[in-house]
Amino acid sequence: MHGLMQDWPLLCHKILDHAARQHGGREIVSRSVEGPIERTTYAAVRARALKVAQLLARQGYGEGDRIATLAWNTGRHLEAWYGIMGMGGVYHTLNPRLFPDQIAWIMKDAGDRVLFVDLSFMALAEAIVPQVPSIEKVIVFTDAAHMPQTSLENAVAYEEWLKGADGDFAWVTLEEGAACGMCYTSGTTGNPKGVVYSHRSNVLHAMIACMPDAMGISCRDVVMPVVPMFHANAWGLAQSAPMIGATLVMPGPRMDGAAIWELLDTERVSFTAAVPTVWLMLLNHLEETGRKLPHLNKVVIGGSACPRAMTRKFEADYGVEVIHAWGMTEMSPLGTLGTLKPEHDGLAGEARLDVKQKQGFPPFGVEMKVTDDENRELPWDGRTFGRLKVRGPAVAKAYYGGAGAEQFDEEGWFDTGDVAHIDAEGFMQITDRAKDVIKSGGEWISTIELENLAVGHPDVAEAAVIGVAHPKWDERPLLVVVAKAGRTPTKADLIAYLEGKVAKWWLPDDVAFVDEIPHTATGKIQKTTLREQFRDHVLPAA
Repeated sequence: MHGLMQDWPLLCHKILDHAARQHGGREIVSRSVEGPIERTTYAAVRARALKVAQLLARQGYGEGDRIATLAWNTGRHLEAWYGIMGMGGVYHTLNPRLFPDQIAWIMKDAGDRVLFVDLSFMALAEAIVPQVPSIEKVIVFTDAAHMPQTSLENAVAYEEWLKGADGDFAWVTLEEGAACGMCYTSGTTGNPKGVVYSHRSNVLHAMIACMPDAMGISCRDVVMPVVPMFHANAWGLAQSAPMIGATLVMPGPRMDGAAIWELLDTERVSFTAAVPTVWLMLLNHLEETGRKLPHLNKVVIGGSACPRAMTRKFEADYGVEVIHAWGMTEMSPLGTLGTLKPEHDGLAGEARLDVKQKQGFPPFGVEMKVTDDENRELPWDGRTFGRLKVRGPAVAKAYYGGAGAEQFDEEGWFDTGDVAHIDAEGFMQITDRAKDVIKSGGEWISTIELENLAVGHPDVAEAAVIGVAHPKWDERPLLVVVAKAGRTPTKADLIAYLEGKVAKWWLPDDVAFVDEIPHTATGKIQKTTLREQFRDHVLPAA
């Protein structure tokens, strides 16, 4: 017996239809690449997205065609995104922070046919497009007045291109399982791998993200996704915000502390999300200027572990709730969020921070377990850590082209490559990437835990921990530190600060001071580069 419910496929353009119908006058505010703040509405974004879809369809593009974007978070990028999906195409967000050759490789692997590009990335596009024979058209997100001279063939200014359409177009009818988006992993080991989102997975993920114990946003919020759209759908906010009708503030190309604070203040942003490095710049700006965050209620911090000191500062000094989150490109990307449960209501001070330091628990739609190397499931005791595996309706079941098949098993579990433990309340805590964990004398040491403690030292701006070869213990921890401006911490200071906070055998054997710690294109600490940099480092005890 089957249910007698209507067949209403979950398609992404229906999100924009709903936003325009129920919240049509709600603003999308963008810091444009040209400079000025630009304002539009959901109704106007839908009207222009229909023009994008109409023109792409008229010019020979259709279902399954990959349409690349190399752009910041702006209203133009948003309307192009929905236009691409609405004509049956697959948006492919490119990360401009990758090396040009990597971007070209990704575009060739995806088979991109069109490129939408911001003015900021024209030189980059001119370098990579000649390497990608499949690209037939380049559309520059600007108007005729700002259109630069370019060596790119078939390049046109976006606003001029849009004049060729009247918007009299019906969204293409698709199955909800049809592809609508692509995003490649950052490729820290081997070539990047393509993740292909479906309309169904994106819509379900947006619903999951809106849940009160997930991001918990509503139409009364002013939402600023500082995390770029090329980082796994701006963590779903480019879909969940229109779904519930929140005002959107798009920060464009400026990510410095002063620029972020300006938008947070002038647009009265209540909710925002980004990686820790962005918030480090903001907090430094606030300390230097004495400015406050009177309108901000909640910040989601993910991409890499949120330092305990950062959570404490946001909450204690500025009254902003921190939601520690974890996810992956392969998960659309939300996996867990650290909203507290009723069981934690009585906690305060350091005990409360102990819980908030964990990455949180998965919302409905994400199943999770930890296993040992023999795939035996491990207990949820908050101590026993192993390989973190996930599955769900917005989790990848394969990579584009079949790469990385070993990460997916026959029961549908995806091996995240993270090492974690889960406590009795279901809160998960990442202890390391499997390739970064330090194995000392047969025991594991969490580099993330050491890093989070080290950045709590008042003289430390940033810290990283890597394993260095040791003749007896195989590996021992090396703490790599960037000192705050004008501060001169010593090795003895830092080791003394860590003593008593971790097991004695976890304490770093040495400390190295550097001017800068390398990061990946997604803002994570680049451990591979650090390991190469300190490959010949000799520990004092060795």
